[in-house]
Amino acid sequence: MRRPKGVKTKKSAAKRFKITANGKVLRRKAGRRHLNQTKSAKRRRSLRGPKLVDETDKYRITASLPFSHRG
Repeated sequence: MRRPKGVKTKKSAAKRFKITANGKVLRRKAGRRHLNQTKSAKRRRSLRGPKLVDETDKYRITASLPFSHRG
């Protein structure tokens, strides 16, 4: 059986972003993957946890995740 054509979720975006119940978009902060020994503890702490995506980029991300947000 073939899969029916239609709207698909961009899987690369689905792995990087989360959409909250109120429609806000969360992302991870860049710069914490490697070379952490040279970074200060304060800098590493500030890279913890999610951050909100800017409003100017929000539309493009929600368009890539058609089933994750309220219409």
